[in-house]
Amino acid sequence: MVGPLAMALAVMAAQFAQAGTGELRLRVTDQSGSPLQSVVEITSSSNDYRATVDTDEGGTVDVKRLPFGAYGLAVRRDGFATFSGRFEIRSIVPIDYPVALTIAPIRSEVTVGAADTLIDPQQTAAVQRIDVDTVQRRTALPGRALPELVNTQPGWLLEANGVLHPRGSEYQTQYVIDGLPLTDNRSPAFAAEVEAADVRGVRAMTGGFPAEYGRKLGGVIEVVTLGTARSGLHGSVNTSLGSFSTLDGTAAAEYAWPRAVLGASVGAADTDRYLDPPVEENFTNHATTSHGTIRFERDFSRADRLGVIVRRGQANFLVPNELRQAEAGQRQDRASRETMGQFSYQRTFSTPVVADVRGMARRLSARLWSNEAATPIAAFQDRGFREVYVKATIAGHAGVHEWKAGGDVSDAAVREDFAYRITDPGEFDDSVPQAFGFADRRPDVERALFVQDRVRAGRWTVDAGVRWDQYRFVVDQRALSPRVAVAWAWPGMNLVLRGSYDRAFQTPAFENLLLASSPAVETLGGDVVHLAVRPSLGHFYEAGLSTVLFGAGRLDASYFVRTMTNFADDDLLLNTGVSFPIAFDSATVRGAEAKFEVPRWHRLAASASYAWMRGVGRLPITGGLFLGEDTAALSSTATFPVSQDQRHTVRGQVTYQPAPMLWVGGSFAYGSGLPFEFDGDRAAAAAQYGSRIVDRVNFETGRVRAFVSLDHRPPQRDQLCGAVLGDGARAAAESHRAGTGRLLRSCRSSSRIPRTI
Repeated sequence: MVGPLAMALAVMAAQFAQAGTGELRLRVTDQSGSPLQSVVEITSSSNDYRATVDTDEGGTVDVKRLPFGAYGLAVRRDGFATFSGRFEIRSIVPIDYPVALTIAPIRSEVTVGAADTLIDPQQTAAVQRIDVDTVQRRTALPGRALPELVNTQPGWLLEANGVLHPRGSEYQTQYVIDGLPLTDNRSPAFAAEVEAADVRGVRAMTGGFPAEYGRKLGGVIEVVTLGTARSGLHGSVNTSLGSFSTLDGTAAAEYAWPRAVLGASVGAADTDRYLDPPVEENFTNHATTSHGTIRFERDFSRADRLGVIVRRGQANFLVPNELRQAEAGQRQDRASRETMGQFSYQRTFSTPVVADVRGMARRLSARLWSNEAATPIAAFQDRGFREVYVKATIAGHAGVHEWKAGGDVSDAAVREDFAYRITDPGEFDDSVPQAFGFADRRPDVERALFVQDRVRAGRWTVDAGVRWDQYRFVVDQRALSPRVAVAWAWPGMNLVLRGSYDRAFQTPAFENLLLASSPAVETLGGDVVHLAVRPSLGHFYEAGLSTVLFGAGRLDASYFVRTMTNFADDDLLLNTGVSFPIAFDSATVRGAEAKFEVPRWHRLAASASYAWMRGVGRLPITGGLFLGEDTAALSSTATFPVSQDQRHTVRGQVTYQPAPMLWVGGSFAYGSGLPFEFDGDRAAAAAQYGSRIVDRVNFETGRVRAFVSLDHRPPQRDQLCGAVLGDGARAAAESHRAGTGRLLRSCRSSSRIPRTI
């Protein structure tokens, strides 16, 4: 148990910046030492980063939240020779960089090209980065911009209803928004999305996790919504129109003083294609979403900084019907609301040490309502949680060491209210009650401490750390998780070799976890088993390399193996979208990934990736709620392919920019098909989902048929984004545990053949 003194010390020091980011403090003068106002351009091909900022009257500018890596620097002022240089960000401790400009035509002797920053010789794990230009040029359905952008990276699969799955994991994706972790389900059906118009950068990680991160480690998506603002007032308005009567609009404004920034953004969307429908007809799929954000940041001095962010998002949408549900006139309404406030304070000491405090308070609710025509059941739900989160770290630099230590605490109150009424008794066993209700409240307390260090010695870079977690919700469990990642660079060959090991302690999804673990479910029938869903324990191994090809492109390749006990999965309540966490005895996932990327070559940017993966799960079932025939899996030792076991995935995209404000692009995707299971014959499936949907699955192999997606984007002007939306021509009935006669059944669908309008 963490003592009061330890927690007090932790609260006194927390990290303001994003994990893996630092700060450049630049001062520009002439040769006599007088300050110069200048234009500064900073680029990093390895980070897909490009920014232009202005120094103030004193010749200074602080460029914040720069991802670790190598950067090129260009400083320009009329009448002076352009200065070109290079610097590296390796710690959250700010670095000072003085620049003295010389009178033209004298030139700086340092020249930095794009190839000089294509790879990071000290990167110990594969990190996929999505730059701000790509984010702003997104074309996606409301609520899916970030998931679809991450889905372009190897190792990630986007399944039905915008759920991201990293390297075979089900609900183990963690979003880190401006340094604060969100470990609940962030798909469109569960929570309001952080609006992509606010995003300044995205990093996706699937291995080599620092000890700072825990709880959900299938994959980590770091999102930065704050950047280095240019002086004065700036704003933007974005609108898009698309098929399925989709209308989306956002507006943002920002004003920057010398030491303060105030920004705000609002947006709303309306569409007839929000979720992935289980049938081609796209019944009852209307949604409206809205969001708003206010951001404020103030530098009281170069050593003290305060930041405040307030966000509000909501979505109201209908659950898409199956054929028989549409014929019956079913309507199911769902609504999600989230309000979040973030606070951060940073203190930089004269010695190379940074101490900060960062906190978050948020409230999330999700509701489901069914009308009288709902079939085979009418389900009702009102669940949510309140969370207070505080993170604390202190970091510094000493010789070859970049160290960091701290901890966090999450104190949440989870509530669940659930009820159903059977409207078609013929679909269920006689032992299943015609109606059921459940309500419960319980605190969820999670604590963690960690220490980590980056050691640089010649060509070697070693990241090592250890994390301690305590999880107290349905069960009380603690774990110690060591992490280590190593990189070796061969500069002459532009080659970096790397390897990593992560011990992962992953907490279960808490959506309906109280219901799945409650003795109250024993009233559902005589053959009922409910097992506490315990955290998953995993061992993640990865080896890979990065190199430069043809002087303009970067090749990243990785091979990984993951072994997990209490492998997390979920079960769905029919076609309602209400999910229940479950767990299997164990699973092994192994795979290989490769990506070749040309971040910028003249006016062209392109990438191509390939991923191979095989995931095998093992019974018996070790956690969750099971009824009727499902209880047979409690004694089975069979193996099965995990639900994200797509063996081959190929993706490619290209963008050409003939003019500063004009671009054209296209993309390609291939998937060999996910596994599915359906207890019934082809005729029964066709009656439920339609013959064209059933034609997209292979009953003999038990897999969705392979698909190819081609997407072209005609010339678009920046700030006027077109819309590329799904047609619904590819759909798959995909489940581990589907069948009639049971209350809990899973049938998920996924569809995507883009069409540009």
